Amino acid sequence: MAKKNRQTPASARSAALQEDKPATLKDLLNPELVSKLRAQADAMREVEAKQKEEARKQAEEARKKEQKRLDNNFEHLLENSKMDWRKFK
Repeated sequence: MAKKNRQTPASARSAALQEDKPATLKDLLNPELVSKLRAQADAMREVEAKQKEEARKQAEEARKKEQKRLDNNFEHLLENSKMDWRKFK
């Protein structure tokens, strides 16, 4: 009374799946247009990466300048120094 699980051949399943899928935008567009769009997207990603890198460098420079300014400020150094002078005897 057990039912047998019949499986269709792999080629028949893949053909059936391909027929069921609706056409994608990539399939409908001209291949030249698709390649142009991909190139434009890559260029935009490169520009964005350069902008992020530049912003990171500017933030790092600002942090270095602030640290240098604080290192020259005696009041800041005194407030942030460790008061355990036993280590330096």
